Amino acid sequence: MPKRGYHHGNLRQALVEAALSLIEAKGPTGFTLSEAAKTAGVTPAAVYRHFEGRDDLIAEAARQGYEIFADVMQYAYDKGQPSALASFEATGRAYLAFARKYPGHYIAMFESGISVNRTPELAAVAARARGVMEQAASDLSQHIPPEKRPPASMFSAHIWAMSHGVVELYARNSPGTQSPFAPEDLLESGIGVYLRGLGLIGDDR
Repeated sequence: MPKRGYHHGNLRQALVEAALSLIEAKGPTGFTLSEAAKTAGVTPAAVYRHFEGRDDLIAEAARQGYEIFADVMQYAYDKGQPSALASFEATGRAYLAFARKYPGHYIAMFESGISVNRTPELAAVAARARGVMEQAASDLSQHIPPEKRPPASMFSAHIWAMSHGVVELYARNSPGTQSPFAPEDLLESGIGVYLRGLGLIGDDR
């Protein structure tokens, strides 16, 4: 934990790290700016030199999360190349992997009520993350006859929604939502059903 007197170059980041730990422990509305300051080892007044309020602090945590998320998605997409199918499936798996590895960022991004349009910077990086999945969907869509081809944005939105649902219901240890199947298996089989419905993979997958 940062020590008291942490008041120079990295204070802003120290406050973000403090917020992330509190978000994981208490949720996005379960802590105050004073608690974030205490966790970072600084006075509450120091927080206001960098953030106007708690939502501003959470928005910065979300922005940093989207930066990581976009990079993770891009890495997954690139790793699957040159196969459009492998890239598409990899981006779906990357969503779940990100949620597991970066729970504080994930909550700030998707469960805090902070709009991605709060700042131009946040909107831009969120669009970059969505763009990777849309590109993967667009690549794969080329294998579908034009008359049966859904828009790439719809295609990717379906997989994003499925991934998000698996995370929310089965990968976050929510009470009463235990599944006899691993979240990874649920997501993999769900994507498989979807792709079979579009004729992109055979029944043997």
